[in-house]
Amino acid sequence: MRKRTSRTRVALAGVAAAVLGLAGCDAGGGGSPAPQGTGSRAAKPAPVWDRTPDSIAAVGDSITRGFDACAVLSDCPEVSWATGSDAGVDSLAVRLLGAAGAARHSWNHAVTGARVADLPDQMARAAAHDPELVTVMVGANDACRASTAAMTPVDDFRADFEKALGTLRAARPKAQVYVSSVPNLKRLWSEGRTNALGKQVWRLGICPSMLADPDDLTSAAALRRDRVQQRVMAYNRVLAEVCAKDRRCRFDGNAVYDYDFGTGQLSRWDWFHPSKDGQARLASIAYRTITAVKAAATDDGGRDRP
Repeated sequence: MRKRTSRTRVALAGVAAAVLGLAGCDAGGGGSPAPQGTGSRAAKPAPVWDRTPDSIAAVGDSITRGFDACAVLSDCPEVSWATGSDAGVDSLAVRLLGAAGAARHSWNHAVTGARVADLPDQMARAAAHDPELVTVMVGANDACRASTAAMTPVDDFRADFEKALGTLRAARPKAQVYVSSVPNLKRLWSEGRTNALGKQVWRLGICPSMLADPDDLTSAAALRRDRVQQRVMAYNRVLAEVCAKDRRCRFDGNAVYDYDFGTGQLSRWDWFHPSKDGQARLASIAYRTITAVKAAATDDGGRDRP
C-alpha cells in the first residue's frame, strides 16, 4: 500500500532521531560499530512499531460495534471507537487516517456477544484486508456469564487469544496489533447501581455474574463480584503477556481497565455499554497508545478497585 507524503516525512524524522540516539524502546536492534578511522556512526534500524498505520481492521465484541450507543438493542458501528465515522467520537481510524481515509481503509469485524473463542475467525476475516493495524477488544463477555462458574477459564482464554494472534500472523506477519484491556466491570456495577432505571434494565439479564442483585451488599454477593473482578484482571494479564511476546503487538497497559469512567460514559439504554462519550474516551486511549514513542508500561492486571 502506498504511503502518504506526510508518512514519508515521519519515517525520515524517525531515522534521524535514531541517529541522534533518541530511538524509543520499541526500536529493534542496535547500530553496528563505526569503521575505525572514519569517525562515523551507523544509523540504527527504524523502530519496529509504526505509529502511523494506513489501514485498520477491528475485531472484538459489542463495545467495538457501538452496541446501545445510538438506540436500544442495536449495533451502531458509526460510533465505534475503532472505526466509526461519527465526528463526536473521533474514532481511532479518523484520527489516524482522516475521515476520507477511514471510510476507504478501515473495517469492523467485531460481533456483538463475541467471546475470545470467536476471535480466530474474526482475525481471519480481518487479515483478508491486509490491514497495517488490527485492534482487539475482547474479554468482557467471557466474564459476563450466568454465573461465576460459567466464566471462561483463564487457560482457555490464553489458548484462544494465542490462536487468534497465530491466525493473523500466518496470513499477515507484519500487521501491527493494538490490544485493549478488558474494562473494569466492578466499577461499572459501582457507577451504574446509582441509577434506578439502570438497575431495572440489568435485571433483564445483563452481565449477571457481576450485575445480578446490584443492591445486595452481603458477603456472598461481594465474593461473587470479587471473583468476576479477579477473572477480568487475570484476562488482562494474559493479554499483556501474550502481546509482549509479539514485537508488533501493543497492549494498552491496562489504560481502559484503569479509566475512571462515570455514568456519562455509559449507554442511557442499558448502563453497561459505552455511550458516544464513552466510545470517544476509548478512541483517545487507543490513539495515545498507538502513537506513543514507547509502549505503555503494564501493571499486574490492573488495580483491584471498584
